[in-house]
Amino acid sequence: MFKKAGIADINAEVTHVDTEKKIVELSNGTSIDYDKIILGTGASQVIPEFEGVDLEGVFTLRDVPDAERIKSFMEEKKAKNLVFIGTGFINLELAALLSVTKPDYYNITIIKYMTLGPPLALMLDADMAIKIQEGMVEKGLNMKMESRATKILGRDGIVTGVELETGEKIDADMVMVSVGARPNLELAKDMNLELGKFGVKVNKYLETSNPDILAGGDCVEKIHFVTKKPTSSLLRGPSVIQGRLAAKRLAGYEIEFPGVLNNSAVRIFDKYIAATGLTDKQAQKEGFETVSVVVNSRSKHGMIPGVKPWTLKLVFDRETQRLLGGQIISDCCAPMKEIDTINALIMGEKTISELTTLMCAGNPDCSSEPSLEPITVAAEQALQKLK
Repeated sequence: MFKKAGIADINAEVTHVDTEKKIVELSNGTSIDYDKIILGTGASQVIPEFEGVDLEGVFTLRDVPDAERIKSFMEEKKAKNLVFIGTGFINLELAALLSVTKPDYYNITIIKYMTLGPPLALMLDADMAIKIQEGMVEKGLNMKMESRATKILGRDGIVTGVELETGEKIDADMVMVSVGARPNLELAKDMNLELGKFGVKVNKYLETSNPDILAGGDCVEKIHFVTKKPTSSLLRGPSVIQGRLAAKRLAGYEIEFPGVLNNSAVRIFDKYIAATGLTDKQAQKEGFETVSVVVNSRSKHGMIPGVKPWTLKLVFDRETQRLLGGQIISDCCAPMKEIDTINALIMGEKTISELTTLMCAGNPDCSSEPSLEPITVAAEQALQKLK
């Protein structure tokens, strides 16, 4: 594909960029002259600084080789007691998948690393996240949400357990550590690019402090659409769009990157979860006086067989009535794309009053009754709360 498009695919790493001479040096000993560069160095998993992270049997998961190493270790050691440190997407998804694979074999424990309370704290408010926690407990997982991991225990260089801040010790044949990721900035530093708290600083056209270097993806600091503040956003959506916009910029287009809302989705067991924008807690921390509403709906008309329930939470700013964020938990995948509608409504700066007039397409087999369209129902309830 690249060859047909006239793109050279070079199997070598960049070791240095001479921005004065405009030369890229490669690990195979060759170099390339450049006019413009698009930097997309991605991110790497964060390794927490506590005892035992270097023991055999302690893993992080970022790519396919990581997954292959984990699979090989589990098969070789016949790992049974599995401990997951961190309660984000990767750990919850992997724990759920392994539990389904061998429900009567694995003993799975999930432990907090930083913020205490229900999982997925960056995505969901506690009143929504607790539903996920309870569902995982029902599936037989041990959820340690009120105590943090402080140490990984081992013997003869091999992991044997995890110690909590309470002093409790949990047996472990394997430990998965997933506590976030950070941008890969080695090349950016080598090129003396301006950096922010969350990555390479770029303008709305993805141009760095060097006019001949653009950057996008996980290595770049983003601006949150609602708060207008720098933020981290290591998600597929911003990376794909920034890659396209950077290429368009080189082709002469001037299309601004609008900022991020961190819209994301995940499946854990039989629950489908999606969110965008600010949670109620995040919005209040940013100084908004919020109005939030939780409504229940269903995937089909009540008279249609196979109907599944789902829950929607919307967060509004009381002063401006603007929509700030949304969260969805569903028993089927159908409502998941509603989060993209909510995402568009936030970017359109729509208000409570405007959302009460949202007219949705519907069909008995794939949407709720017209009177139960959740976004408009939530807006109606929020309107009442303004009184």
